[in-house]
Amino acid sequence: MNELVRKLQYFFTHRFNLQEDKADEAEIIISIRKNIDFQGANLWALIFAIFIASIGLNVNSTAVIIGAMLISPIMGPVMGIGLGIGVNDLSMVKKGGKNLLVATLVSIITSSIYFSITPLHEAQSELLARTSPSIWDVFIAFFGGLAGMVAASRKEKNNVVPGVAIATALMPPLCTAGFGISTGNWLYFLGAIYLYFINSVFIAIATYLMSRYLNLQRTHFDDPAVQKKVSRYLIIIVVVTILPSIYMAYRIVNKSIFENNARKFVEEEFHFHNTQVVSKTFKYTDAQKTIDILLIGSVLDRPVLDSLKHRMNTYRLRNVKLNIRQGLNAKQEIDFSQIKASILEDVFNKQTKPDTIRLKPKAINQDSSILTELKILYPAVTNFGVSNIAVQRPDTNLVDTQRIALIKFSKSQPKADIQKIQLWLQKRYQSPKLRLITQ
Repeated sequence: MNELVRKLQYFFTHRFNLQEDKADEAEIIISIRKNIDFQGANLWALIFAIFIASIGLNVNSTAVIIGAMLISPIMGPVMGIGLGIGVNDLSMVKKGGKNLLVATLVSIITSSIYFSITPLHEAQSELLARTSPSIWDVFIAFFGGLAGMVAASRKEKNNVVPGVAIATALMPPLCTAGFGISTGNWLYFLGAIYLYFINSVFIAIATYLMSRYLNLQRTHFDDPAVQKKVSRYLIIIVVVTILPSIYMAYRIVNKSIFENNARKFVEEEFHFHNTQVVSKTFKYTDAQKTIDILLIGSVLDRPVLDSLKHRMNTYRLRNVKLNIRQGLNAKQEIDFSQIKASILEDVFNKQTKPDTIRLKPKAINQDSSILTELKILYPAVTNFGVSNIAVQRPDTNLVDTQRIALIKFSKSQPKADIQKIQLWLQKRYQSPKLRLITQ
């Protein structure tokens, strides 16, 4: 038994030993200290990185954003603050804080300028992801900071630091904050700044903890009260930073569970012969959770609606409001863009899902002769199909039929050409009301 304990002890001390290839203590401190200053080349590299990251967020390119994070030197002052606290070097802490403030202001101003002049003003998914930080961002920043300090303390530098720069992602939140300022969306600004604050604080804390684990020599204060004050401030900052992120993580998890349950409910329960789901929207707020469904076809009567609401409890959707629009209300709100994706999926994939509009057999017709003619006139055409959609008139048994033509292009086409194609198809099919949907 003692032999097993001894072997296990040897295994862990040998495998997880950080002292063997540790650089000289003075070398570690000098290496981190020289990256704190933001002037000259460092400042220009930061500005260029901000422009690249802003472009990446603007066009929703993950690769470009990663490239910007690799260029950015902004982790230097953050690690400087953490190391300064770890070795009781208050001058390093002040220097790191000052340079971090300069870097932050320059980054926000630069990204605000970019987003003020860019013609693209839509918030893409990469940008939106930086507006709602949670407890997971705390973990990422913390473990990234630990990895960064381990890499900085080695004799031979490796590829860990670039990976830390990507994982902790200090750049994108600053760019998102600039987007919030330029568009006047202060919720985006506050969410992004909070994420940036989380990343900075926990990278610094991780650096501090790793410096203590590595037993870097500390400067001893003459007054022990100063040491206690520093420790007290550190604890306050950690608590103030982490509590809001825990609440936001709780909301994100609850929202995800609600949306998964709601999606399953719609997919499994809304199967009707003459009624189809055109669109579904799930709204989550602290006050009310809502499932909003738009139907087309035969109007569902009250017993069916009551049965659907009763079935919601089975999907853990208690106290969720079910809002179903159908008949006259639905017809007033139906937009062809709402059903475009569903029809295109039927035409091009030849398969039907529960939340798409299911047409009668052979209702979808891929007209090869028309496709051949279209390709001669417009070589960019790749797919073509026609379909009839049946829409029941409200409060009657009469059904209107709308003919839809669907065309897929390999590249975008001028609006004038689209109008010409629609007129040509109306003449070709002798259907003046034919509508053209393009992809």
